[in-house]
Amino acid sequence: MFKTHRGSVSASELTEAFGKTADLKSEELLLGGFAGKGVTLFYLDGLADPQAIAETVVKPMTDPARFPKELAPAAALELALRGTVYGIAPEKREKTRDVTEDLLSGSCAIIFEAEGAALTFPVPAQEKRAVDLPKEEKVIKGPKDGFVETLSVNSALIRKKLKTPALRFTKLRAGGISGTELYLVYIEGRAPKGLADEVQRRLSEIDGDCVLSAAAISENILESPASPFPRVLVTERPDKFALNLVEGRVGILADGLPMGFLLPAPFSQFMKTPEDDSGHWLFSSFLTLLRYFAFVISSLAPALYVAVAMYHREMIPVQLMQSMVDAKAFVPFPTALEVIGMLAAFDLLHEAGIRLPTPIGQTVSIIGGLIVGQSAVEAKVVSPVVVVVIAFSGIAGYTMPDQDMYSAIRIVRFTLTAAAALMGVYGIALVVSLWIVHLASLDSVGFPYMSPFAGNGGRHILRALLRYPMRKKREREPELGEAYKR
Repeated sequence: MFKTHRGSVSASELTEAFGKTADLKSEELLLGGFAGKGVTLFYLDGLADPQAIAETVVKPMTDPARFPKELAPAAALELALRGTVYGIAPEKREKTRDVTEDLLSGSCAIIFEAEGAALTFPVPAQEKRAVDLPKEEKVIKGPKDGFVETLSVNSALIRKKLKTPALRFTKLRAGGISGTELYLVYIEGRAPKGLADEVQRRLSEIDGDCVLSAAAISENILESPASPFPRVLVTERPDKFALNLVEGRVGILADGLPMGFLLPAPFSQFMKTPEDDSGHWLFSSFLTLLRYFAFVISSLAPALYVAVAMYHREMIPVQLMQSMVDAKAFVPFPTALEVIGMLAAFDLLHEAGIRLPTPIGQTVSIIGGLIVGQSAVEAKVVSPVVVVVIAFSGIAGYTMPDQDMYSAIRIVRFTLTAAAALMGVYGIALVVSLWIVHLASLDSVGFPYMSPFAGNGGRHILRALLRYPMRKKREREPELGEAYKR
């Protein structure tokens, strides 16, 4: 009645695979309450729930009414697989490697020595962080839930927001040692098929021992990872993740990381926030344009000041020039050194505020900025104009919705300032041209990074700069479908 073929799983092989580790628990089970059946239970302490194992697996398997004495191990295995055991979603495994992967994912394994096979039951431990506010992305108008470190919880958060059977979760695994579980997430019919296939291919080719950080995913699936500009949109907010899926993007969720990754992510996507859909469309459009202006100002302001003060003083009005000369009369350092030094000090204060605990970090950022700026001016180390320019540039950079984009601005800011110190406005023009060429050469999983500003005849530029009224807004981005046609 029950036809099986012998696999290669055994208790000794499984014990040997894990070595002498204290958290691997094993116990011989009395199948149906009778000894001599060659059935062994394995689980990893901390990953599996012992109480759930006892109630849903051990209790029914030791019940003689379910597994009588005369029942052969092969028949017992098939009965357990078909629902005689309470545990849900049992899997039959015939390779030791598959059993170890299930154990590392929070399952328990029942080894049937005579059959060379095992049954695994998912019984993950329930210890996990509760869903809470996003820590890095401030929510003004919107849901107050954020991703956590548990993959199943994150996938459920997306399911609750997108109640459609077209939502797809493809399970992958990355990292030779970490064995991190990944979900490739997309909406069938929305995301171009070529896009989902390309992202899945790149994820499957990740070659590394550990996938335990955001960079381990984003840098491994992108070409030209040396570029400072982000091309993977990282978010802690399930609502932002879901909105991008509706627009036709593909998402990635990783076990152990409280964030989601979205592709493709062109430059324009880093200038948007979910709050743009919460306010009036005119005000949201104004804020979007303001962010583009802030990007330019934050990148160029220090360099323009250096260029004008050192090489092009005729561009400054006489009264302003006189004020700048008076302020700098007793400062012993050249203008370029002043600006670069203040940029470095500003970034040091920024890093100190991030690394220290939140209450102390905020104090250091505020008091440190005031003391350093005021003391430097009073000591005649820097001129007041330099402090104003650096502060204005830094504040403009803080308007970026994405911190990865702000990090890129910091690099651009230094290169432009150095070019201005060497060649004035001509140096700025040269380096800006090089950065524009660099941006135009980038792509995000095959999607042009500067779209819609470059290509498509400029048909979708207004979509990037403005937020259309809800009645006219198209959730699906048309350029995605055009880019991945096959």
